[in-house]
Amino acid sequence: MTHVLERTELEAQLNDFRPDVRAAAVGELLRRHPTAPVPPAEMANMHCHTFFSFNAYGYSPTGLAWLGRSQGYQLMGIVDFDVLDGVDEFLAACDQTGVRGSAGIETRVYLPEFEQYEMNSPGEPGVLYHMGIGFATTQVGPEAAALIAELRGQSAARNQGLIERVNTHLAPVTIDYAADVLPLTPAGNATERHIVVAYLRAAETHYADAAARTRFWAGKLQMAEDAVATAMNSTAGFQNLVRAKLMKQGGVGYVQPGHDTFPPIDKLHAMILACGALPCAAWLDGTTSGEERIEELLDLLVGKGAVALNIVPDRNWDIKDPATRELKVRKLYAVVELARALDLPLNIGTEMNSFGQKLVDDFTAPALQPVRQDFIDGAYFIYGHTVLQRRAGLGYQSAWAASYLPTRRDRNQFYIGVGRAVPPGASAARLLQGVSEDMTPGQLLAHVQRG
Repeated sequence: MTHVLERTELEAQLNDFRPDVRAAAVGELLRRHPTAPVPPAEMANMHCHTFFSFNAYGYSPTGLAWLGRSQGYQLMGIVDFDVLDGVDEFLAACDQTGVRGSAGIETRVYLPEFEQYEMNSPGEPGVLYHMGIGFATTQVGPEAAALIAELRGQSAARNQGLIERVNTHLAPVTIDYAADVLPLTPAGNATERHIVVAYLRAAETHYADAAARTRFWAGKLQMAEDAVATAMNSTAGFQNLVRAKLMKQGGVGYVQPGHDTFPPIDKLHAMILACGALPCAAWLDGTTSGEERIEELLDLLVGKGAVALNIVPDRNWDIKDPATRELKVRKLYAVVELARALDLPLNIGTEMNSFGQKLVDDFTAPALQPVRQDFIDGAYFIYGHTVLQRRAGLGYQSAWAASYLPTRRDRNQFYIGVGRAVPPGASAARLLQGVSEDMTPGQLLAHVQRG
């Protein structure tokens, strides 16, 4: 559950921007350490951003797979903003390291039916963070590739507009998107968090003197110098502060999104389905005006094709204020109960795209015990779909699954069973060699359970 782990020089190479360096590093680590240091336990983090969007600790897809092995996480999943760049690498690395893996994408969409409500993007009515999970490969068809290219292009345009506005405010500290931001990414998919890092580096270069730098930020953030000095003691906290003050609602860089800022949800769902993956709703904390209507919202999203629900548990129970904690935990239990009623498996994790977020949820926390099994079942579900789709083309969206398992409940239970029975890596390939669409789900499940 710790936030940062010590890394050897070789482990650091797992997160190098060069794919060949990452591949060589994991191969050498496995040669040196053929046995995992700890046996895998029923812990899962199925929502980890990689450095292909932004990982606060610098993890690549390969680095995350190695993290899972070294820490004994039985299941892990990546989710990146706007790209599928890490899918093949992560799933291959999970095969090597013996981790049950899944991969997905996250982006923002526009939901016209809720255009007057804030949902999981506070302050932005009609805008919804939304996901696709269970992708089997980075390689997608032309229609899906076109939408992904569109998402990447829109993101780059928003970033450059943001920088223009913030440069005007922060002058003489300015940055260039191509020269200062893109080099912080392995494949050119930058986020606001990369932009913040670039501005902090530029300020350090322009104001080498710490006192002068503090005065600069105090003026630009409209804060007292002593408050800024205190905030700067925490690199993570100060990065979040700068982002909130300058780039979020009310900041000089912020522009309120409209109905055409993000793609419509139906367009995203079409792309996800074309890839044989699973549209996945995302829940924040139940306190926004839209999420106070969560039954109506989920009914709408399920009607549009959503078959799973993403939750970030940690922000809904590990809270100091008792009243806020009680409210958030109550909302968490309620949405899990609703997901059960709607037959929506849960995709859970810590995100890892903000400094201070945990490497994995605390599955021993008393607050999580009533929902722990739902979390674990959801992780096995998405792995079960992923491994059958990769190895046999018999994933959740296949014609085979639709024919034999027409209800979500039956389909969910089947893929949970597969996820539990099928080991990761080469063992899965051997076990699934004899699987075909001529089998019934019962026959297939019996086959993998026999081993």
